[in-house]
Amino acid sequence: MISNVSILKNITILYAEDEAALREITLNILKGFTKKQLVAQNGVQGLELFKKHEQEIDLIITDVNMPLMNGLEMIKEIKKINANIPIIVATAFSNTEYLLEAIDIGVDKYVLKPIDMKKLLQLMSQSLLYHELKDLYVDNLTHLPNRNRLQKDLALTKEGLMAMVNIDKFSTINDLFGEINGDKILLKFADTLKKFFNKNEFMLYRIEADKFLIVSRDFDRDIQNLYDLCKKFEDFIEKDAVYINEHEIDLNMTIGLAKSDSNNAFKYVQRVISYARRKFEPILIYNDAFNIQESFEENIKWIKKIKNGVKNHNFKAYFQPIVNSQTKEIYKYEALIRYIEEDGTIVNPYTFLEIAKKAKLYPHIIKIMIKEAFNLIKNKNKRVAVNISFEDIASMTTMKYVYNVIEENKEFAHLLEFEILESEEISDFSEVFKFIKRLKEYDCQIGVDDFGAGYSNFNMLVNLDISFVKIDGSLIKELDSSENQKIIVKTITEFTKKFGFKTVAEFVSNEEIYKQVKEIGVDYCQGYYFDAPLSYDQIT
Repeated sequence: MISNVSILKNITILYAEDEAALREITLNILKGFTKKQLVAQNGVQGLELFKKHEQEIDLIITDVNMPLMNGLEMIKEIKKINANIPIIVATAFSNTEYLLEAIDIGVDKYVLKPIDMKKLLQLMSQSLLYHELKDLYVDNLTHLPNRNRLQKDLALTKEGLMAMVNIDKFSTINDLFGEINGDKILLKFADTLKKFFNKNEFMLYRIEADKFLIVSRDFDRDIQNLYDLCKKFEDFIEKDAVYINEHEIDLNMTIGLAKSDSNNAFKYVQRVISYARRKFEPILIYNDAFNIQESFEENIKWIKKIKNGVKNHNFKAYFQPIVNSQTKEIYKYEALIRYIEEDGTIVNPYTFLEIAKKAKLYPHIIKIMIKEAFNLIKNKNKRVAVNISFEDIASMTTMKYVYNVIEENKEFAHLLEFEILESEEISDFSEVFKFIKRLKEYDCQIGVDDFGAGYSNFNMLVNLDISFVKIDGSLIKELDSSENQKIIVKTITEFTKKFGFKTVAEFVSNEEIYKQVKEIGVDYCQGYYFDAPLSYDQIT
């Protein structure tokens, strides 16, 4: 009879009509084409039914003139609950003045009375298909165009001036306040975007959970002008906290801008956001001089090299001596990863370690380091410290491997130490407590590395059952020229001694720094003043 009628067979409709005879006739026909019908005799009943059955209602058909609450009033209230619900209005020809108002409040279709059922069924089918298609291109939460819509729009234009806005650490906000409150924050954020970037001048998109795109309708606009608008927006968001249920929530963001042909502009804003984060820049305009493409190519090259290096034994541990500050005698060695090229070139970990972590390849490296450490411990009777990250500790797979290797070598485990990287944010201290407790059973010593950088906090030291604290090299390397650094190092040393922790100073590179470290009372020293990292064969 009509095309696409099959789309109606699994839907639930809400039908509101005050004329009993018309309601009965129409309902009997609708029963033959739809799965379920909820019937209301006026707007009040219709609204109550919608509130009760919102999750199952697919489409609404309503008369306009009804007692208690008319159809348009009912629609307005329903739209507050679900702005996307498909709605068809049935109205007498004499009431067609209501149609403009109906269109204004978001009604999809209308049918004139007396109702032509063939026409009504056709409209129902079209309306559902339209909404199904619309949902492909509209973000359900913010009602902004989504990534699908962006891809279609980019295909229709040759040039693009745009800015990508990424809310920093939004997953943490969801974890802290829950996804329902997270959605409320995103809605407020989207509303603020709309106020700052006029729809006549800009198109807005939500392209990922916490990423929004601003596209200028005028490609000739100066990119600096867009930068200034983004800066004002960023200042507003960071100064004015979002309030959800009386809770104040501070938001930070990173914004990347680019101007190029449309497809490249979109690539550039994505790349420059990552680059801006590394440079701690809240807003950055893409520039070819950043060599971001070369950086990506370098990342790809190193991911491949890391994977092959694990198989082909290119990774080796080098061991830097840690000496007693008073006697200069070697107390232990820190195991440091190196990549050995086929020609024998030794590659420093700064080149590849972060890439390995981001590519989820770092667990391979920690496994290598544990094996290399035990090799030196067993064969040369040396004490060895190995770095371990919170991510390692939180990984059941990595920890299972670590515990198995220690169990296999438990008679030597008392010579193995672990340095927990304090510069990394620890999200679950219970995992760290369990790790330390388990290692203590093997008589291993555990310390905190990089203290004084990143997320340093003295309370953490007190609560962890550790043996030593390594003071971050950024504080030590200028100790001979900075009085402020000296005060900080002295404060850390005095605090740790009160709780019985030993201290280690890294980056001791000359005689003067060594004298300062010794005078302050740091227990152990490490750095090129004493020796560079050594290969296994160089250690006697």
